Amino acid sequence: MLVRLSALVAPMFLVPGTASAQPRPALAQTPPGFYAAAGIGVNQPQSADVETSGTIRNTLRGNGTVRFEPMAMGVVALGYGFGNGIRVELEGSLRANAVDRASAGPGLAPVTSSQGQLWNWGLMANALVDVDLGAEWIQPYFGVGLGYVWSEVKDFRVASSGQRLAVDGTEGNLAYQAIAGAAFPIAAVPGLSATAEYRFMGTVEQDYAANLFTTTRRRTAPTAGRAEISPYHHAVLFGLRYSLGGVAEPAPATPVAFTPPPIAVQPPIAAAPAVTRSFIVYFGLNSASLTVRARQIVIEAAQAARSGSTVIEVGGHTDAAGSPAANQRLSRRRAEAVASELRRQGIAGDSISITAHGETQPAVPTRSGAREPRNRRVEIILR
Repeated sequence: MLVRLSALVAPMFLVPGTASAQPRPALAQTPPGFYAAAGIGVNQPQSADVETSGTIRNTLRGNGTVRFEPMAMGVVALGYGFGNGIRVELEGSLRANAVDRASAGPGLAPVTSSQGQLWNWGLMANALVDVDLGAEWIQPYFGVGLGYVWSEVKDFRVASSGQRLAVDGTEGNLAYQAIAGAAFPIAAVPGLSATAEYRFMGTVEQDYAANLFTTTRRRTAPTAGRAEISPYHHAVLFGLRYSLGGVAEPAPATPVAFTPPPIAVQPPIAAAPAVTRSFIVYFGLNSASLTVRARQIVIEAAQAARSGSTVIEVGGHTDAAGSPAANQRLSRRRAEAVASELRRQGIAGDSISITAHGETQPAVPTRSGAREPRNRRVEIILR
């Protein structure tokens, strides 16, 4: 079950002036950056044909079938989210299934016993889309994958009263898959989500070395040939996904104190009121990552600051979800992320004042523990 690790990120908006605006819904809330995922579950191959070829086809005359028992599988993945609902990832998987029952065609009947195992090792490249339903507790996603799978048929045996078909070998070929699942953010651990998903996987035709043996007293040399066994796979997985970039804590910066210049006494000329502009960037649940839109807002704020602002106040805020101590740290990470982008845009560090307010100054009052997207923000004030 795949565990694909990441936190949800809400859309971000520029708010000119001192008034704030409601954040608009985005395609999805996955933060940008790398994530890791892992999961375990149950894999069930479909019943598949056992199609022989070569000399043994003359004896077996037709196709048999094989059914497999549902057994465990595991998946690990490393992915990257673009911050707009699109993710790509590289995934490794392992499936193992035992033969439940099998036949090998009319020439090997009635079947007295059957056994064997099917192992699959896969390396897949997946593309996924997260869908924002407007609910913070669930985030559906779907995707497709293409890659390469090595399949091993081990000790596959189908026997009748006088003959036995033996199939063994490892074959590799192209594989494809479809994925549908949902992530459930864990508020107590920023960046961590539980996942549940369904997967369908198929491979291009695989065939293996096959031998038909005579088991009567008068033994003869085995008849050689090939046997094709290419089942489709259905799996249900449960796991965890963790955002590697959305929870990193930057080193806290020391707030830069700003001392306003002394006001010179002038002849009686009325002083013009200071012009203040503000920009507001919204963040997702438990996230301090800047999306593409967020960086555009910070760039606009930097451009405005270069036109004459002498001080830039950057204040981080959170909603009431989580503990006050955790929210205080999260608000500082958000403010640091914005200040870092301002410095990258050429704003001098000594003109930036950073403050972490935690959950103490909500834009929208809520009850304790409530989640409110409008309170998850950084305010940039230019003076």
